Amino acid sequence: MAIWNVAAPTFFNLLETHASVTPLMSQRPIDDCFRPLEPRMKHDKAIALLKERIVPVVDTEEVNLTTAGGRVLARNAVASFEIPAHTNAAVDGYAFAFSDYDAEKGVDLPVVGRAAAGRPFEDTVKSGTAVRILTGAVLPGGVDTIAMQEDVLRTEADVIRVRIPGGLKAGANVRRAGEDVKTSETLFEAGHILRPQDLAALASAGIAAPLCFKRLRLGIVSTGDEVIAVGSRALDHGEVYDANSPMLSELTRLAGTETEYLGIWPDKPEEVEQRLKAAAERFDVILTTGGASRGEEDHISRVLERLGTRHFWQLDVKPGRPMMFGQIGNTVVVGLPGNPVAVFVCFLMYVFPLLRKLSGAQWFEPHRIRLPADFEVAKRKIGRREFWRGMMVPSDTGLRAGKFKRDGSGLISGLRAADGIIEVAEDVPHVQPGDMVQFIPFSEYGIPSR
Repeated sequence: MAIWNVAAPTFFNLLETHASVTPLMSQRPIDDCFRPLEPRMKHDKAIALLKERIVPVVDTEEVNLTTAGGRVLARNAVASFEIPAHTNAAVDGYAFAFSDYDAEKGVDLPVVGRAAAGRPFEDTVKSGTAVRILTGAVLPGGVDTIAMQEDVLRTEADVIRVRIPGGLKAGANVRRAGEDVKTSETLFEAGHILRPQDLAALASAGIAAPLCFKRLRLGIVSTGDEVIAVGSRALDHGEVYDANSPMLSELTRLAGTETEYLGIWPDKPEEVEQRLKAAAERFDVILTTGGASRGEEDHISRVLERLGTRHFWQLDVKPGRPMMFGQIGNTVVVGLPGNPVAVFVCFLMYVFPLLRKLSGAQWFEPHRIRLPADFEVAKRKIGRREFWRGMMVPSDTGLRAGKFKRDGSGLISGLRAADGIIEVAEDVPHVQPGDMVQFIPFSEYGIPSR
């Protein structure tokens, strides 16, 4: 397991050269991997730091294709033979030699045999004859073109004959060997996340158990004496139910991790230290909410500094300015804010791609859609990146971006109403209806639309 900083650039050079035969491997962590670049970082600087300094922290294993969906390849998947492996019929019909054919008038030919998938016509087809052929069958020698059966007139007497109409081109309805994939072609590079269609591609290439990274082991922790597990009991005055952990459990699952909820840790330094130390021996990543600042009751941050390394990040973003990153040995510790909206936004913007990279995947960058605004923000504070809860609004002229009216970090209703995030750059002083805005759909993260 490892975290890596910019001091070892040759690691990536090795990966590029040998990825097809050598799996990506992990290295030991560098304690200052998460050292902030400046006292208050802009969003782009924060992304650049994470993207530059993080590498996989998990080992590898061979995974059966039936369970490989969503897994991250640890080695290039390379085809060892052509796909398709033989030239074959794309349709049910009749195969003939184009040299026997009149492209304007057509041709009348006797049928001398039959070819089916798995039961080829073994002889070479003589000039001036045709064979019945079914989809997927190997194209026999001596023929190079196929007429679809519905376009052919067939007569049955002593000898079956077919009337093939004009208008066909040479090679019609034939799938050539290797037209999909060539021998030694790279299907997927290391770091690729396997999708359902990718499993079909691997199966067609005979790759039954691709080498993948093991799933990242992640523990979720909530902190605070005021935080109560939902369903445990009724709330007393000043208490709140733990809304972050259920949300993060699903978000981390979408990020491809094996997630375990470690409960709500009390504001007791000795107990926090004991639990954090034990968790660091079991997990690759520990994700906490609350207790990530410098307050009197922020025990996670103080314990982390005693057990390993800790760095506070002050981000020029809204919501979610304070975040904490650190390490205990080989284990990454990420501290998120306590308010649910800030937790959600910071997770998508920073933690989701971080987890993907730690899991061996390529750096995740969500696609942004430019949409005209269906709202107005007359004035906003420039100099910081903002992330507004938004939704796609149908109109007569196409989709537009709507905005949830309130921006409070504790308003889960804004997350419920949203389809995505409107990303507003630091230099945008206002947004007028019709202005183009950057919209990041939640579906980019695997979150279904409303």
